[in-house]
Order: sequence, then C-alpha cells, then structure tokens
Amino acid sequence: MSDNLRTRFLSTSLIVGFFLLWEVLCIILNVSDLVLPRPSEILVTMYNRFPVLWPHILQTLSTTLIGFAFGVTIGVALGVIVGTSKVAYAVAYPLLVGFSSIPKVAVVPIFVLWFGSGTTPAILTAMVICVFPIVVNIATGLATTEPELEDVLKTMGASRSEILWNVGLPRAMPYFFASLKVAITLSFVGAVLSETVASNMGIGFVMMTASSNFQVSLVFAGLILLALMGVILYAIFSLLERRITGWATRGNDIAIT
Repeated sequence: MSDNLRTRFLSTSLIVGFFLLWEVLCIILNVSDLVLPRPSEILVTMYNRFPVLWPHILQTLSTTLIGFAFGVTIGVALGVIVGTSKVAYAVAYPLLVGFSSIPKVAVVPIFVLWFGSGTTPAILTAMVICVFPIVVNIATGLATTEPELEDVLKTMGASRSEILWNVGLPRAMPYFFASLKVAITLSFVGAVLSETVASNMGIGFVMMTASSNFQVSLVFAGLILLALMGVILYAIFSLLERRITGWATRGNDIAIT
C-alpha cells in the first residue's frame, strides 16, 4: 500500500472510529438526545429535514463564498502593498493587527445597524474575518524574495512592477494558497455568526431556531453540514495548491495565521 493510500485509509478509519465511539458511548451511558444525540439520530434528522435544509445550505454557502471573494480581493491588495513597502508595513500593519484582534461578534451589530438584518451583514462578516490571514501570508511571501535576486534583476533593467509580477508574486503563491485554506474556514465562521444574530435564512439561523426549540439533533445536523462544506472547500483549495504550487510543497501544509 502506497503512503498516500495508507494516509487516506488511516484518516477515514479515524473519522469512522470517532463516530462509532460516539454512538456506542451514548448507548452505553444512556445519554439523553437532549444532551448529546447519537450520530445515527443526527443522520436521520438530516435525511428527513434535507428538503427544508437545502435552501439554508445554499444561503450559507453563497454568503460565505461572496464574502470570501471580497476578502481575498482586499487581502491580496493589502498584502501586496504591505509586503512591498516598508513604510506601508510600519503604518498599516499595527492597524491590521488591532482590527483583527476585535472579536467579530462585536462588529455584527454594527453591520446590522448600517445595512439591516439579512444577507449583507453575513457577507461583510465573512469578508472581514478572512482578510487578515491573507494579508499576512501575502506580505510574508513577498518578504521572502531574496534581495540578491532583486538586485540582479534591477541590474538587468527590470522595473519594480516587473520584479513583483515575475518573481515576488510567484514566490508568494504557496503562502497565498495556505492562507486561502485558513480563510475559507474563517469565512464560514463569520457567515454563520452573523446568521445566528440577524438573519432569517442560513444554517446559523436554523441552528439558533432549533436550539430554542430543544431540537438538539437538528443543531448537530447543522454543525455536521457546516463541517462538510468546510472540508469540501478546503479540499478544493488543497487540490488547486498541489496543481499550481506543487513545486513548493514540502511535507505537511503550514499556514501563517
């Protein structure tokens, strides 16, 4: 068995074993469904409620992806500015760190006050929560460009923009894809957070409504759906990373957050 197949087998076995252990412990300890529903109960709930859950799944997914797209665009632009200018780094980086340190649950009421409840606050929350990892990784990737290489290109007549386009950005691509895998999971957090506060659609709204009605299995169904969407998108970006930046892959994925 190859290392890749062995890794996949062990990963699948760990996941299956986790849910089997969960199921068995709930049965042996006679845990109430109001405290911790069994995985089998959660799957039954997902199957029975799927026609109702589907519009909410699409809402959360679309909101997350739109906010993520805006966050990536802004993050890349800021990362390039911060990573290529010492002045911009000194001026903007402390502000970015301070803004990133603010709990995002605190900005949701502000977005609701400005734009009302609904989709817009969820998109904005998903956007702001994923900007910082992208900025840091892009800036770090640009900072790894060897000064000697830049000096050689300058002596050959290359402009600053040509050096950035032909050397700096390609060198930053591994960092960029690492940040995308972090940012997409954070975007889900932001979108669901906003949906639980000020929305009548989305998985977050479903989970809040279900918890208020003591439908615990539906709450866990929402958690599992969010985990599945996050894993699928993470896997997509991992595949793109291997396709585009396979030359830079060294062992396990490491992201700067």
